[in-house]
Amino acid sequence: MQIGWIQVVEFRSYRTLNWIPAARLNLLQGPNAQGKTNLLEALGMLVTGRSFRTSRMSEIPRWGAESSSLAGELCRGNEKPAARRTVRRTLTKIEDGSWQNAGEAVEWARAIAFGWQDLEIVNGAPGARRNFIDGFATRLYPTHLATLVRYRQVLARRNRLLQSGWQGEAGAAKLAPWNEQIAEVGMALIDRRRKAVAALQTELARVYGALSTPRGKIEVRYRTVLGEASEPAALLAALERARGAELRRGQTLVGPHRDDLAIEIDGTDARAFGSRGQQRLVALALRLAEILPVTEAAGTAPILLLDDALSELDPGVRAEVLRELGTAEQVFLTTPEPLPVDGAAVFHVNGGGVAAA
Repeated sequence: MQIGWIQVVEFRSYRTLNWIPAARLNLLQGPNAQGKTNLLEALGMLVTGRSFRTSRMSEIPRWGAESSSLAGELCRGNEKPAARRTVRRTLTKIEDGSWQNAGEAVEWARAIAFGWQDLEIVNGAPGARRNFIDGFATRLYPTHLATLVRYRQVLARRNRLLQSGWQGEAGAAKLAPWNEQIAEVGMALIDRRRKAVAALQTELARVYGALSTPRGKIEVRYRTVLGEASEPAALLAALERARGAELRRGQTLVGPHRDDLAIEIDGTDARAFGSRGQQRLVALALRLAEILPVTEAAGTAPILLLDDALSELDPGVRAEVLRELGTAEQVFLTTPEPLPVDGAAVFHVNGGGVAAA
């Protein structure tokens, strides 16, 4: 898919912007703090209705604005003639001071974003890796997000019961229905995560092998205390075994909220790599490996939003990344310095404005 045009009003550092990007590789150049990342965020929000930077809508409107809006044209380019959809999204401040996000869903529209925070997938806490695989699974399976939200709701309710101090048969009776729900929804979540990891692995091996020098072997595995179990009964039994410890600590100690994603390079935990450039390459390869599975799931290619993706990479690796991007559909790549790239449309971003080079 492609973005044909975008109109931005009162969004972050942009008062107004009307821009027609190129159909393939768009190189956004300019000094730091001039609006390059904000523009990527606007493009992503136009496509998906969500920000890849924050869940707090109050951070997005321009300072002092009472509303913010995006409009644009999304083109499903693999159809002849191409399917075109005009999309409008608004953020409006309501009476209680919160912000309302409104706009239509486009079932085939997908965006994959990469930024500095993605290094946490490699070297951060397990929560960063769970967020990564849940985001990927949501792009593959439209119902995954609803399952994740439901699981978190059930988990919060069960934790409140554990913190209430119920003991003995009375406590077991109160927990029982929540155990059953968390087992059913939790195993559905684990099942989709496992499928997402399997879909990622083949393409990740190819992408990382093409980008790394010397060629390395990468492997991702879903890690859960349930092993290979796939039935809700396995999670239910694990909850029963952990009940004493859970009552003492007042929290649920077993389930997909405790799982992790193992990332290994030539059999070594990727977190052991000392170079930020190496860790950045692994994180970038994970994002690029999403492209093919997401394209197959959605029926059209996602747009790529790459924020300073080439920094800290060796020149040879940069060349390989650019070669890989040449096979993608529409790409937006930011850089603080001029970067000669054959076939790229170059735009200067400065002070909330975007101009062709």
